[in-house]
Amino acid sequence: MTALPLQVPARWRPRFTRLERYVLTHALGGMAGAVGVISAMIMLVNFVEISRTVGGRAKDVTTADIFVMTLLQSPSIVLLLVPFAILFGVMAAYGNLNRRSELIAMRAAGVSAWRFTFPAALAALCIGIATVLALNPIASALNAEFQRRESALMDNYLGDLHRPIWLRQGDGRTQVIIRARSRAPGVGIRLLDVSLFRYAVRPDGHLDFRQRVEAREAVLKAGQWLLSGARSAEPGAQSEQYGSYSLPSTLDERTALERFAAPAAVPFWSLPEVISRTERAGFSATAYRLQFDQLLATPFMFAGMAVLAAAFSLRLVRLGGLARLAASGAALGFAIFFLNQLCNSLGRADVIPAFFAALTPPLLALLSGFTLLCYTEDG
Repeated sequence: MTALPLQVPARWRPRFTRLERYVLTHALGGMAGAVGVISAMIMLVNFVEISRTVGGRAKDVTTADIFVMTLLQSPSIVLLLVPFAILFGVMAAYGNLNRRSELIAMRAAGVSAWRFTFPAALAALCIGIATVLALNPIASALNAEFQRRESALMDNYLGDLHRPIWLRQGDGRTQVIIRARSRAPGVGIRLLDVSLFRYAVRPDGHLDFRQRVEAREAVLKAGQWLLSGARSAEPGAQSEQYGSYSLPSTLDERTALERFAAPAAVPFWSLPEVISRTERAGFSATAYRLQFDQLLATPFMFAGMAVLAAAFSLRLVRLGGLARLAASGAALGFAIFFLNQLCNSLGRADVIPAFFAALTPPLLALLSGFTLLCYTEDG
């Protein structure tokens, strides 16, 4: 007995006609070209900047090292500017169709502007989803590797500077605050001149001091801190010397390194766990929560930029002013970008909730594009 193939109702099937596929091809080509141009510019500027900051200060740095570091850092910056690539790419694609009078022919045939704007918006939405789910984790991993290499190369240059490091670990019963003068170079977590303060958490949430441990060196191993040259003191008791001393730890190497990393260096799939661990340790997770919400809003930002670009490119060439209208669209795109940075700063400072800080710019881009498109199409 053979199984019958699954029949999808006709009304649920996607209806991408040849016309819509044609517009989609041009829109994707414009986006790809804009991404290529922006990527080349970013890599050139980034190569010069890394040569100045790292190559001019660290020792034994070759051109190959600088080039590899440029390749590691550039993807995260490119992803930050992809909304501009979508804006300029879609605007160039629709402007090109407009100059060849193809949009005029479509509209004369009774095709609504909504119909040939939808493919670009849908493509931008899908690119946004792929960026969040796949490209962001790759770029974050590359950025983390860049930070590791930069730290290793700059250790000689910064070796004489005092760079205090603060960590915090704990759960609902115990909290431990860790302060170190610096982190030793190399693989793993090895801290120098360490002070550990252990507190007990009372039922009302207040902390009671229980122990202080001073150590010459602390190395993070599986589930514990291994201290060398340690001295421990508790309230009301004499201090005791230890050649080696171990203290349980709720951190591992990866989560401890995340304390040093910027939120942009944490992959999308790891952000919920990082937020949970940071809050359990008593730190504010606002920056990580804002990063997570902004990544969730990324597809809508991309779609909004595509709609905005299409709306600013539909004016008939014979009416004139198309270049001025395109410049206005680019200016509005820059304004939305700066609004996004402003909302980012306000969200990090807890002035506004992280959710609203992340969602406001994409919604503004979408509503602006829809408003102009309605005005252009329906008057």
